[in-house]
Amino acid sequence: MRCWRPFAVLLALLSAPAQAQAGESLLDAGGWKPCGRAASPLADLSPGTEDPEPGRLVRGERVLLFASDDGRHGREPWVSTGTGGRGTSLVMDVRSGPEGSEPSGFTRVGDRVFFVADDGEHGRELWVSDGSSRGTQLVKDIWPGVDGSYPLSLVEVGGLLYFAAGDPDHGRELWRSDGTSEGTWLVEDLDPGPEGTSPYQLTRGGDGALYFISHFQGFYMRLMRSDGRSRAAELFRRSSEGGGLESLLAVGNKLFFVSTSVHDDVMAELRMTSGGAPVLVGSFPSLHDLVALGGRLYFSASGEGDSTGEELWRSDGTRKGTLRVKDLRAGAEGSSPSGLTVLGRRLFFSADDGMNGRELWVSDGTASGTLLFADVVPGAGGSSPEALTAVDGNLFFSAETPGHGREPWVSSGSTGSAAPLDELASGMDSSDPGGFVRSGWDVFFLARDAAHGRRLWALPFRPAHQCDNDTR
Repeated sequence: MRCWRPFAVLLALLSAPAQAQAGESLLDAGGWKPCGRAASPLADLSPGTEDPEPGRLVRGERVLLFASDDGRHGREPWVSTGTGGRGTSLVMDVRSGPEGSEPSGFTRVGDRVFFVADDGEHGRELWVSDGSSRGTQLVKDIWPGVDGSYPLSLVEVGGLLYFAAGDPDHGRELWRSDGTSEGTWLVEDLDPGPEGTSPYQLTRGGDGALYFISHFQGFYMRLMRSDGRSRAAELFRRSSEGGGLESLLAVGNKLFFVSTSVHDDVMAELRMTSGGAPVLVGSFPSLHDLVALGGRLYFSASGEGDSTGEELWRSDGTRKGTLRVKDLRAGAEGSSPSGLTVLGRRLFFSADDGMNGRELWVSDGTASGTLLFADVVPGAGGSSPEALTAVDGNLFFSAETPGHGREPWVSSGSTGSAAPLDELASGMDSSDPGGFVRSGWDVFFLARDAAHGRRLWALPFRPAHQCDNDTR
């Protein structure tokens, strides 16, 4: 059975400068909001089929580019203008026939989008698109022939695309591209020879440099820093046996990361670098959901050597400045904060304090400013908020309520403002929405209904004073 698979997605393409400036001033004023509560399904590209789990949705500005299978072309890149404009159409049939090119890794650089696809002749290689068929092309056949270089971990740094890719002579190493064949080249052969170092978790640092993790000589994992010109510097290494490096996150000019070990009682060590030798910030039995807010790192963790379960923590990059924000649920069970999401100057997250069930909480980084934000389902049951996403001054999320299942909700961030959108799947047949992202004048997301399975939806989203107009 053929499936429509809304997969990864998009980005701002070709916005007029005046429109962009007007939009930014409105955003600064917090002027965007949903126009009503009714979302509309976009074109049913493959009627009557069920969708598998979708991929990541990435914010765009004027159009939405995504991967989909309409049952005739296989999975290919598509474009949509949402609830108005030209509608939804195939960008390009990269690989003719029903097999499809399986595009992935959509990453915006300027007014173009890079992605990885297989056209059936060159294997999986790097492509670029401006959202039109004419402006979609293969960037470079890095590994000649049908094998392909399999680009991964695409990221924009300084107006260029950096990624990991393999070729016959160097193995998998660090590459960069400006979108042309001539401007796409190997940055550095970190371990000369065909084995390669397999860089991953490429991350743009606050200092403008590229940070990434690479393997070395089969025994080590290394944190590396590159300015794209001189030789990359090794900042930290550890044995790859029984441990690893992960969770790179830039917080201002600092870069935090986690080193793990299965041999020690302490499973996760939080470290920080400002471009030099990393320092140990803290050790935790568990640590996850790292986010940046106001020059500090926030995360969910259980403390080393105490009886407290997982709670909300913060760090300024020093041991002394790494503290538990608040113990929401006393004892070893903990409130288990998850889905940490920044909206303005506050942090929203899901947690269970043992009395209200798992509900939506908010924090300004202080104990007194960490509060229950919305008790969607009163009592110990809770609504279990998921898919928390900040969209231009609004918080979108899914919540599960009696009689309605899991449906989309939205809040302006002010107390008492959380409210459901119109129900997409009637009764207890949850629509299970997620992947909220604004592009142009709509908030797109993925949700399920009984007739079509999981597909793309759009909610009109405008500057507040234009909600009664259809000005575009």
